[in-house]
Amino acid sequence: MLAPERQARILKELQLHEAVRVADVAAALNVSEMTIRRDIEALDANGLARKIHGGAMRLARLSALEPGFLLNVDKELEAKLAIAAEALKLVKPGMTLALTGGTTTYQLAVHLATELEQLRELTVVTNSLKVAELLYQQQGSSSCTVIVTGGERTPSEALVGPVARLALHNLNTDLCFMGVHGLDATRGLTSPNLLEAETNAAFIESTGRLVVLADSTKFQVRSLATIAPLSAVDTVITDDGVSAAVRETFASRVPTLTVVPAAGGKSAKNPTRKNS
Repeated sequence: MLAPERQARILKELQLHEAVRVADVAAALNVSEMTIRRDIEALDANGLARKIHGGAMRLARLSALEPGFLLNVDKELEAKLAIAAEALKLVKPGMTLALTGGTTTYQLAVHLATELEQLRELTVVTNSLKVAELLYQQQGSSSCTVIVTGGERTPSEALVGPVARLALHNLNTDLCFMGVHGLDATRGLTSPNLLEAETNAAFIESTGRLVVLADSTKFQVRSLATIAPLSAVDTVITDDGVSAAVRETFASRVPTLTVVPAAGGKSAKNPTRKNS
């Protein structure tokens, strides 16, 4: 687990509890207490938490800090990790990638960060502050270029609105990895946030291939705003928690539906379904 991911977990615990102990967090994350102390020092230096003897304390303003991202980052985590690992197989050196906001695309960024030395000459366009921060911190001597769209910040740490759309209008990407709130068989990709829906639509217009990363809980969910119809999607990657009936429905509507076993789960039968 990388430092930004550990620190997000610490901040999440501080949303639920006034203070946390180094020993408890280290045991929960299966890392050394020295590692957690360094994470707490970094959070304290950035004004995100207060370092105390033996742990960390919540800041008075922390209750309003990034609630969307922190409260969702651990949901369906095993599925998100498996989906991200499968998505990583599509990335080749020299590509220009787009990563939208969301916790599943963030897990893909975590995987990318460990492979930057092998995936040379990557360019990543993103409206996710978390993705941009992670890749920037982990790029080291790699030749990865990170481009942030700009825009209005959402609780899920995404930048949306006219500024983001204008930036995307002038860019071209090979692959777009998109996280969504819902996939509906008739209404397509959906979001509860109107500005996010418009921004994600701009991501689709600027890419050569759209890959949707969605765990099984996102299927048959219809949110307020439609981002794009399923006809705009090239590939959907999900986990084996999706039912056989739903799998058949969506396999007939997108060119490629890839189903992967969630981490620690049983292997899925026919993990990849391609339509001719």
